[in-house]
Amino acid sequence: MKKAPFVFFFLCSFLVVQGQDIAVNRLRNETSRTIKKEADTSTWNWKKGGLMSFNLAQGSLSNWASGGDNFSLTVNGYFNYYFFYKKNRHSWDNNIDINMGYVQSTSLGSRKNDDRFDYLSKYGYKMDTVGKWYLSTLFNFRSQLFDGYTYSNNIGTFASSFLSPAYVILSVGFDWKAAQNLSVFFSPLTSRSIFLMNDKLAMKGGYGIPAGSHSVNEIGAFATVNYNNTIAKNVTYKGRVDLFSNYQNKPENVDLYMTNLFSFKINRFFSATYSLDMIYDDDIRLFGPEKKSPGLQTKSLIGIGFLKPLNVVKIRHSSPVSTI
Repeated sequence: MKKAPFVFFFLCSFLVVQGQDIAVNRLRNETSRTIKKEADTSTWNWKKGGLMSFNLAQGSLSNWASGGDNFSLTVNGYFNYYFFYKKNRHSWDNNIDINMGYVQSTSLGSRKNDDRFDYLSKYGYKMDTVGKWYLSTLFNFRSQLFDGYTYSNNIGTFASSFLSPAYVILSVGFDWKAAQNLSVFFSPLTSRSIFLMNDKLAMKGGYGIPAGSHSVNEIGAFATVNYNNTIAKNVTYKGRVDLFSNYQNKPENVDLYMTNLFSFKINRFFSATYSLDMIYDDDIRLFGPEKKSPGLQTKSLIGIGFLKPLNVVKIRHSSPVSTI
């Protein structure tokens, strides 16, 4: 009987320790559990995220009988950032795209092969509580950051610069958000302004702007489709197509601007990317013997390099920031 208090104390201590171990293990499992996007059903005001990629290719030859550049280096970078706002019937979508590319070779020297800055902002008011239609306004600014040249017989001709050209679109219309990854915007009344702020380029004219002028304004119909999706395992797609018809000059000749980006994930940090841009502008004359005909402009880039998705951050109504 004298041992009973000791045995009782030992059993109580054992049960307390076991209970603490169970609580600690349960807490550890809960805190280490991966938060899945599909399980996050809370309402949010702000959603932010993006994508950043960097591709590098290098080649060298020495005593190569079939010929070629002794050295070549290609660098391409892409940055995307978006921030969306949604509350009740109000929505505000913002998207920034920046592309940069550079080529260095022994025969051609150094030159730019990609340069684009694109900002798109769209505000919408939901027309009914359960539908997918929004009465929306849209603003788009597109230009480049550095000087650009066209080359003939390896001789460069100054052709573009910052704000030369620059495209500004102001539009009022209807936005159909069929799903989270698909948006179709249409406007029967849109203002598109084109700018050539560089004096040398303005004196020559081009891009639909008469020689000696710095800008021109067009009124017409506008439509844009934005789509992004994971189309297969480790394969994602992001695309956009803009269509514009100028009421004042050949409205049947619709201008096209389209971007496509495919990302093929290799592992946690590396991926392959393929981008394809297409432009058709009836006012840009680049083809024919005297370069007096419009045509389809295409640009494609393939690269393998570093790919970093930026964390998706949601700011909710009733809680602070949560990172998924």
